[in-house]
Amino acid sequence: MRGGPGDAERLQRWGRLFEELDSNKDGRVDIRELRQGLARLGGGDPDRGAQQGISPEGDSDPDGGLDLEEFILYLQEREQRLLLLFHSLDRNQDGQIDVSEIQQSFRALGISISLEQAEKILHSMDRDGTMTIDWQEWRDHFLLHSLENVEDVLYFWKHSTVLDIGECLTVPDEFSEQEKLTGMWWKQLVAGAVAGAVSRTGTAPLDRLKVFMQVHASKTNRLNILGGLWSMIQEGGVRSLWRGNGINVLKIAPESAIKFMAYEQIKRAIRGQQETLHVQERFVAGSLAGATAQTIIYPMEVLKTRLTLRRTGQYKGLLDCAWQILEREGPRAFYRGYLPNVLGIIPYAGIDLAVYETLKNQWLQQYSHDSADPGILVLLACGTISSTCGQIASYPLALVRTRMQAQASIEGAPQLSMLGLLRHILSQEGVRGLYRGIAPNFMKVIPAVSISYVVYENMKQALGVTSR
Repeated sequence: MRGGPGDAERLQRWGRLFEELDSNKDGRVDIRELRQGLARLGGGDPDRGAQQGISPEGDSDPDGGLDLEEFILYLQEREQRLLLLFHSLDRNQDGQIDVSEIQQSFRALGISISLEQAEKILHSMDRDGTMTIDWQEWRDHFLLHSLENVEDVLYFWKHSTVLDIGECLTVPDEFSEQEKLTGMWWKQLVAGAVAGAVSRTGTAPLDRLKVFMQVHASKTNRLNILGGLWSMIQEGGVRSLWRGNGINVLKIAPESAIKFMAYEQIKRAIRGQQETLHVQERFVAGSLAGATAQTIIYPMEVLKTRLTLRRTGQYKGLLDCAWQILEREGPRAFYRGYLPNVLGIIPYAGIDLAVYETLKNQWLQQYSHDSADPGILVLLACGTISSTCGQIASYPLALVRTRMQAQASIEGAPQLSMLGLLRHILSQEGVRGLYRGIAPNFMKVIPAVSISYVVYENMKQALGVTSR
């Protein structure tokens, strides 16, 4: 960024700003001087990067503020981020952001703001009274001030990476351009995968009980939670409660990677180079990405169900289970229950997104006066409620899928299609029959969310994922 006339002007401007902020003239700008300087320049809070020691990569003394060279490096990094965000908001690429583009950007995040609110945001940056914001006004307003609104909403209101409740139907996360450029996206995916593995292992007994009740519970045997647990322990001991967990953990990595790559490609096809999608577009892209991932890894889903329901000594391991299925039932067996599984993505992803966006919108409208950060309890509550609502809507299809995956391994069980199985369950057990096993499914939600969050935060620290 050195050499041209524009660079020389930029360095001079930054040098003047540094001198103005360095009130005690010690050659360094600390957070106290930055706050005082911003108050003189028109108020507002410093950017979070500034508040956290205003230290870019090269700061030799994180606690002592920044010298001129470090200050310039910080501002260079900051301007790059601001330019990326400016271009993403400037939808028609005319070099100006107007009221309609501000409204569109918030709408893309699932937040409805009135014309009056959008004009208020624009007025806070519009210095020349044109009712539009050019790059210079945008840069000068946000170079050191807190970059709230769009960037903060994107950053704080993510939930699917953090939450793993054992389901594979969630819509992937949006990653900002900055996260992609710095490589933070893959670190967050890895942190999410490890959190999911620990969470699923911790709640595996409840997951196995759910599958056991989906397949074996009926009006006649009155199988309940305690009876199901006791039956499994009697048959194979306490260790048997973790049957099927190995492959359940194993499939997290390929599924997350395929879903993320598919989502990015589909997103690009829908919106070109636009950074964010509207909520409806996220639903379409997320559902298609989920269907793509499920199509590729679905044989692992079938193996997971068979290994979860296996009797002691039935299979020697994963490969033996796969070989026996192939030998006795043929390759088509690895896609039994595929149709209800893919159809289940639509109600799950749709309701999960709709409920989450509604809760997010409510909170932002009522409580986000000073910050878009809702705090972890609000985030976890919103994510848990939305995921649970999605589960309730898609549960009958999940139950039918599990029955279809398992029916060939149960002696005397009829080999029914999806519609045949639905009719059979409704005629024999009524609507309640479509919700067998939902109690242990609900019981595992809170421990699963708690475990995945704690592990996710620790993994982020270990991998060096920066929180702004």
